[in-house]
Amino acid sequence: MTSSEITAPGSHNGSANPSEPLLSLRDLRTWFELKRWGFGRAGTVRAVDNVSFDLHAGEAIAIVGESGCGKSTLMKTILGLHRPTDGSVIFDGRDLSSFDSREMQWYRSQVGYVQQDPFGALPPFMDIRRILAEPLRIHGNLSDDGRRKRIREVMEEVRLTPVDDILPRFPHMLSGGQQQRVVIARAMLLEPRMIVADEPVSMLDMSVRVEILRLLQGLQHSHNLAVVYITHDLSTVRYFSERIFVMYAGEIVEQARMDDLLKDPLHPYTRALLAAIADPDPENAHVFRDVPPGEPPSLVNPPSGCRFHPRCTHFMENLCEVETPPHFEPHPQHRAGCWLYQESPTGN
Repeated sequence: MTSSEITAPGSHNGSANPSEPLLSLRDLRTWFELKRWGFGRAGTVRAVDNVSFDLHAGEAIAIVGESGCGKSTLMKTILGLHRPTDGSVIFDGRDLSSFDSREMQWYRSQVGYVQQDPFGALPPFMDIRRILAEPLRIHGNLSDDGRRKRIREVMEEVRLTPVDDILPRFPHMLSGGQQQRVVIARAMLLEPRMIVADEPVSMLDMSVRVEILRLLQGLQHSHNLAVVYITHDLSTVRYFSERIFVMYAGEIVEQARMDDLLKDPLHPYTRALLAAIADPDPENAHVFRDVPPGEPPSLVNPPSGCRFHPRCTHFMENLCEVETPPHFEPHPQHRAGCWLYQESPTGN
């Protein structure tokens, strides 16, 4: 039995309505209380604050932001590793907060996870054959022959060949690119409907990155996968993301189709991320980069109003620090939470 045959109690395989999103986040908040030893509560970390979006089957989106912006917490909330403080994560029409342990096991068979550090993600004491057999033992009742056949299918699909040469090896015997292919193979074993990829190429050599991103793009198209791609690097999202959500201090500050955002970034923070992309041409080493001063704010005590205003060169007194901007929509399907666009119609 493959993952497509594993169902939660009372569930169905596939979305009832293909036009409905596979994944929906609604006003999602994931906060963490800090406790001071012996003196009660020390504060609250607002790691994810009021995030909403939809993801359809076969669609790839990117969540982009610098370290500490909350994107990893958002990812773990989507995976069911953190329980939301408020709001909801809805998968195929069902709210994760209502799932019991059996339903959560079903959900994890539907969602593959590609980790950032492939070597750290693979148990060093297990060979590749055992690493890939483990999910099939946990989630299915395939025979030994069935497991072997499924493992070979997936390894060939992610181009881990020759299969018989790779299977008996341990993770340390593989290159970084091969290790990441094993992680991707493990994520694909149960025929998931969605993949969450956490900085999947940041630990790899530059020569391998595009190859791995193209592999993920090929898997997305051939299996009609929904993909959530987490990254800090806007230079990689063009390879297979269709929409981009820019995150700063726990909030989504801009969202748009990939081409629209890369050609015409609206939010000052998005412009700063694009300006920070490394230029490989040594002749441009002297070119001044217009990046904002300072550091991201503490999520325990974030700034009032727009959270980017202490670093923003477009700061407007008596507005930006007072009131949180809604998401304005200066262009169709291109929204930005910035008071610079307050004359534009507000998106829903």
